[in-house]
Amino acid sequence: MGIFDKAKHEAQNVVGKAKQGVGRTRGDKPLATEGKRDQHMSHLKRAGDHVKDAIRKK
Repeated sequence: MGIFDKAKHEAQNVVGKAKQGVGRTRGDKPLATEGKRDQHMSHLKRAGDHVKDAIRKK
């Protein structure tokens, strides 16, 4: 995968952590849940990137 895709996925992870932190601090469960969901999506996308990279190396 390109470096821009990897950076975009990492940025999504950071935004998710921020949302989750703000949601917890303010007691806003939907925002905290949305942040956690963003983090999980980022991890899934990065896992997909790793699989694509492994396939391309063969």
